[in-house]
Amino acid sequence: MSESTLRERLGPVAPSVAVALAAGVAGVLGAFGAVGFTPAFPVAPIESLLSRLMPGAVVTFAITVLGDVGQQLNLAFAGFLVVLLYAMLVWVALGFRRQINSPLMPVLGTLGLVWVGTAVLALDIMAASGAAAGAALVVAVSEFAPAIGRFTGKPTTDGNGRRRALSALGTAAIAGAVGTAVGRTQTAGGSGGSGGSGGNSPDPEEMDLTYDVEQQLSVAMERSFDVEGMEPSISEKFFNVSISSVSPAIAPPDWTLSVTGAVEEELELSYEDLQSMDHEHRFSTLRCVGERLNAHKMDNALWTGVPVKPIIEEAAPTSDCECVMLRAEGDGFYEEFPLDALEPGMLAYGMNGNPLPRDHGAPVRALVPGHWGEVNVKWLTEIEFLEREADGYWEKRGWHGTGPVKTVAKLHGKERREDGQVVVGGHTYAGTRGVSAVEVSTDGGDTWTEAELTERLPGASGPAADVGGGGDSFAADAWRLWRHAYEADGEHEVVVRAIEDDGTVQTREETGPVPDGPAGWVSETIDPSAL
Repeated sequence: MSESTLRERLGPVAPSVAVALAAGVAGVLGAFGAVGFTPAFPVAPIESLLSRLMPGAVVTFAITVLGDVGQQLNLAFAGFLVVLLYAMLVWVALGFRRQINSPLMPVLGTLGLVWVGTAVLALDIMAASGAAAGAALVVAVSEFAPAIGRFTGKPTTDGNGRRRALSALGTAAIAGAVGTAVGRTQTAGGSGGSGGSGGNSPDPEEMDLTYDVEQQLSVAMERSFDVEGMEPSISEKFFNVSISSVSPAIAPPDWTLSVTGAVEEELELSYEDLQSMDHEHRFSTLRCVGERLNAHKMDNALWTGVPVKPIIEEAAPTSDCECVMLRAEGDGFYEEFPLDALEPGMLAYGMNGNPLPRDHGAPVRALVPGHWGEVNVKWLTEIEFLEREADGYWEKRGWHGTGPVKTVAKLHGKERREDGQVVVGGHTYAGTRGVSAVEVSTDGGDTWTEAELTERLPGASGPAADVGGGGDSFAADAWRLWRHAYEADGEHEVVVRAIEDDGTVQTREETGPVPDGPAGWVSETIDPSAL
């Protein structure tokens, strides 16, 4: 085949490929503009499927090496696959022009094929309409571009193909920018990072929020240290880790909790049932099993909900396994652990005085004292009592982080005072074992000095906590803050370690997150002149 013949055959193909890809991008961003970053966004089910199918070794690499970037790459790859899907559908629609020589046929074909494809993928009419409109707009402009060129008297030197391709790319860019801007307004506030209500969270005006937590929050903030780079006792931005990037959006009236498995009486509780029970407020800290030793994936909040023990007693487990599986709605997450770990837990529907944010498990999540964050299942819809032990989501991927959280003293705060003293500080946490002291070394571990600790946060309060004579005097599963001021002339190594309530010194042996969470003393070289 000669070069001229090849160029002749490929000539019409390249513009069509450009139009199809541009329409695919516009379709994805059109869907985003219609529904925002919600489960109806067509990229969401693909990203969730990839997360579930990903081999354990790949998941471990993503967590330990790539960190948050790993999940972002997975989302980007899912988006790329959806763009390709739309592009293929548009390519088929462009072929309709060969059957009926009318520019309307590819436009109508794109509308129909992309709408149906998105409706099947996302199960949402608005997403389908947004995707179809975005893709069809690009195809329409590209199809009518030659006619517009002839009308304006501006023909191209290489025929109509180039004009169609350039028109498609330009239209996709404009439509994409509009879709992105509109989609962002729909999902603004949905992350709930600070523990606020957040987008798609239950509306406080539609709920019976019979609790007031201002006093508890005020006391907690008073029990904080003001050191640069260090959060107060109530986290300003609570970390969020889920197996999928797009959080489920479950309306409280649609939510139910099923208590199933090896029990005398299976139960089904509605959101209204849960709110009718005696509630309590409880300070509790969560730490991510996959974080690096001195990372920022450990935070604290005041949670509102109901104790889970009365529900367990009503269901009356019958198995000798003494183990339970918690299952989540939407992202398909599940985790198994001992029953005695769940018994002192809570079903939380409030966070820092607001309804539970969507990204933190709205409308209801589990709180399991002293265990890694992964066990505190979000979007909880089932508690299953097992006949025999079974692997949870992370155990199937080579992790076993369902045990008690490891003790840590983090070093995040650093500043230099006007008098020349250096002040360091951070948070310390040992689960329900508690921390009685934090020791600091400013010479690489040769000598140690006890740091100043904040007073422990108050214990649980509210009607449920008052049953039986009142709750604990302090929060059993909440972090404490530490700080230490000292004189320093030059560069030096600061090392910190925690002492548990029973006198156990935090282990020095450093381990990575895999398979059961990071451990070791945190150390950092500090140069006072750089502060």
